[in-house]
Amino acid sequence: MPVQRPTPEQLRRSAEHYGLHLDADAVESFSALVDASLLSYDAVEELYAVQSPRPPRRDHEKVADAENPLGAWYVKTDIASGIDGPLSGRRVAIKDNIAVAGVPMMNGSRSLEGFVPSRDATVVTRLLEAGATIAGKAVCEDLCFSGASHTSATGPVRNPWDPARTSGGSSSGSAALVAAGEVDLAIGGDQGGSVRIPSSFCGTVGHKPTHGLVPYTGAFPIELTIDHLGPITSTVADAALMLSVLAGTDGHDPRQPADVRPQDYVAALDSGVAGLRVGVVDEGFGIPGLSDPAVDEVVRAAVARLGEAGMEVSTVSVPWHRHGLHIWNVVATEGAAYQMLDGNGYGLNWDGSYDPELMAHYGRNRVERADQLSETVKLVAMCGHYSLTNYQGRHYAMARNLANSLREDYDSALRSFDVLAMPTLPYTATPLVTEQDSRETYVERALTMIANTAPLDVSGHPAISVPAGLSEGLPVGLMLVGKRFDDATPLRVAHAFEQLVGGFPKPSRA
Repeated sequence: MPVQRPTPEQLRRSAEHYGLHLDADAVESFSALVDASLLSYDAVEELYAVQSPRPPRRDHEKVADAENPLGAWYVKTDIASGIDGPLSGRRVAIKDNIAVAGVPMMNGSRSLEGFVPSRDATVVTRLLEAGATIAGKAVCEDLCFSGASHTSATGPVRNPWDPARTSGGSSSGSAALVAAGEVDLAIGGDQGGSVRIPSSFCGTVGHKPTHGLVPYTGAFPIELTIDHLGPITSTVADAALMLSVLAGTDGHDPRQPADVRPQDYVAALDSGVAGLRVGVVDEGFGIPGLSDPAVDEVVRAAVARLGEAGMEVSTVSVPWHRHGLHIWNVVATEGAAYQMLDGNGYGLNWDGSYDPELMAHYGRNRVERADQLSETVKLVAMCGHYSLTNYQGRHYAMARNLANSLREDYDSALRSFDVLAMPTLPYTATPLVTEQDSRETYVERALTMIANTAPLDVSGHPAISVPAGLSEGLPVGLMLVGKRFDDATPLRVAHAFEQLVGGFPKPSRA
């Protein structure tokens, strides 16, 4: 379809956006020049139409409320390749910000409702090639911008341990379904902790890989420098197995260094942990106004047990860890406003695989249905636009430069230790937000748990959350952080802890 040519008024408004002041003669002159340039747009449309894929026919079904008591399913499927592989017989839930071709994708938001992808995300292709069965799409939070499970347009996702409490976000449905035993495995996304947060609240294992280890191709982006995908499972062994399937370059994701070399994460689990050094990060505990002393106590007790396996446990200070949340907040706010909102998800200026159909569908709907966005997305939109307009992105630039100091502080500690340890979250699952709660409560419950998780999205280090124990009947997460691209070591330490405690508890409903 030819690109519609601009009217003189549209061209004048475009000029004014850049501070240009054109008289009528100039507008008329530029109109002809713009029309000529748009001939290339017409040509690109024709060329793309020849090679663009069509969605395959894949059966899917909405889940009745009675069969979806946690509100965790978006749609159910039964997609398998028939290949005999390492994940044969395993049922996997896919976070609904990840494309499964021919299956509706909503990303928790009315702004994407009705979109059906034409291509599988790379992680979906790899799961199918490993023999897994795609059991369906798991509900996630509105555009994935919440650490709690009350923002999805389809309704809240309930915690299997206590349905009146949050399951965490933004991979809310993924963790809830694994914890409840409705699937064997799940994929989540993590930009501020969204694999680890619901894993901590729901008592599952959640691994955020090193930034760039797992291709993000085919998942709805938030911000290029903090986008991650990773496994959510019941055991560390399953997380290692999934990572072995998912890791490695696909040639389409600029987040990935060209020389990424995955490790044998499964084999590494049993290579021994005696002599490994565990640094307990002082700044991860006792966070003013956030940390629950009972949660800190559970995590300290869990870390102390690592000594029983022959590991050396001692404390370490990482001063920049407390600065990390502020750095993340600027990167995530301005980066998401620029890329996820104004850039219609993908933004521009990077050499990778785009989804033009998604950009067009979402780009129209996010404006037409803007009032239906979550309060957290509205906050990002207003704050990000204000700061970018009035301060020209200088704070984003400063924050990305400061990310190097944050990364170096972790790297410095990891030169003395093999892994770092701290609570995944400062508290256990909170009550679900209701319509009677204020906007301030809505936003506070969505974002205040990320003080320990979000800095690792900025630095890019691998971080795994494993159940450390219970506090007043609710799961508490232990987070283990490793050197970049050495995901095998935190997985190995997490596996050793799992063996020490004899496996992780399950909710009574599972």
